[in-house]
Amino acid sequence: MLGGGVSGLAGGLMLARDGHEVTVLERDGQAVPESGEQAWEGWSREGVIQFRQAHILTSAGRAVLEDALPDVLEALVSAGAVRFDPLALRPPSPSASAADDDGERFVTYTARRPVFEQVLARAARDEPGMDVRRGQTASGLTIDRGGATPHVTGVRTDAGETLSADLVVDASGRSSQTPRWLSDAGIGPVHEESEDSGFIYYTRFFRSADGSTPQMFGPALAAIGTFSLLTIPADNGTWSVTVYVSRGDQALKRMRDVDAWMSVVKACPAHAHWLEGEPTSEIAAMGGVVDRYRRLSLDGRPLVSGLALLGDAWACTNPSLGRGMTLALMHARCLREQVGSAPEDPLAFAQEWDAITERTLTPWYRETVEEDRARLGEIEALRQGREPPAPSEPSAVLRRGLLASLGEDPELFEAFLESRCCLTPLTETFAQPGVAERILELADGREPMAIPGPDREELLALLA
Repeated sequence: MLGGGVSGLAGGLMLARDGHEVTVLERDGQAVPESGEQAWEGWSREGVIQFRQAHILTSAGRAVLEDALPDVLEALVSAGAVRFDPLALRPPSPSASAADDDGERFVTYTARRPVFEQVLARAARDEPGMDVRRGQTASGLTIDRGGATPHVTGVRTDAGETLSADLVVDASGRSSQTPRWLSDAGIGPVHEESEDSGFIYYTRFFRSADGSTPQMFGPALAAIGTFSLLTIPADNGTWSVTVYVSRGDQALKRMRDVDAWMSVVKACPAHAHWLEGEPTSEIAAMGGVVDRYRRLSLDGRPLVSGLALLGDAWACTNPSLGRGMTLALMHARCLREQVGSAPEDPLAFAQEWDAITERTLTPWYRETVEEDRARLGEIEALRQGREPPAPSEPSAVLRRGLLASLGEDPELFEAFLESRCCLTPLTETFAQPGVAERILELADGREPMAIPGPDREELLALLA
């Protein structure tokens, strides 16, 4: 297993508990802290650029932990993770009846990323059959070229050691070197799609004196003119507030200034109360966030066998939708299931791994990229003083219609949450009988709910 982040540790734990011997190589060498607070204060994870940015575990990720790693979920709750039920945000409606019998499917537990990873890392450290080697890095792959399809047999480490493996899992994240290693071996090219998500994030963390977190009066992700707000409760009375803007909007780069950042959030009536706590960080800025997708298959045939991409090494997405950790856990569970039913032929395994990834994970990547592009287009139009163009693609029309009808139909609100929580992609929801017609009927003549906040002129004045 290359990489000791969320996907590598979770995938390693699942495989080790099924009786497999798992070796994890993690380039960051600092030992795992003994507590979540120590992790937040001083754990250095230089290989994870978003380590101290906003994170949320959605309900689909919670369900994976509950099913596959229940002790990890229990330890996360013991470490102070807060229970969060987004269904409580459902707008009141005359048609709303009794509470949803299956409403618990939306429940999750949220914590800061260092706290969550510390819990996973301690479980991995104590797991029999799992060897986590911190401070060690793979420098290349060992490959058998004797068959029609090259077969990966192991890795070479930066210390000069060669480790043999039945399966090499690349969970090394956004900076995966697999495409380069395969290219150096004359294999490929690896199919890769990549584009800058177009956003810069400015995040600050807060803590309450009594251990509570702010009440939500609006959506966790709120689009307000030419910027967006992301407010996420976390563990032990902490939370994060993120303002994110278009990378090309030079005027808004003053958000890195604390006073400017605070003035913008204060001007948002549904979110200003999120500043009523003790700041525990300065403004952490992050840009250059890439939506990237890789596939080790060409025309249905794997480039190699004996190698699997996992988590962000396979695909990484815009963090504002909070899907990263959840998709990593979902992918890890897919790996466990695939290894558990693995065909003896390594090529057949590679084909099945490609198929299950495409079927289960890729729709989430596509949906994220589509939403990123739509939001950037809206921001650019508003910056230029134009009305955002009306969507023309059927999926975009229905997505906008869904946002406009959330307050009118509790079932559609839950369908929206199922997408946000990584339970059901919107493409599947829109394909259900009668759903598209219902959305278009309710949305006729309505605009998506406007979140109160400064318009462009007021925003620039606040930052001046």
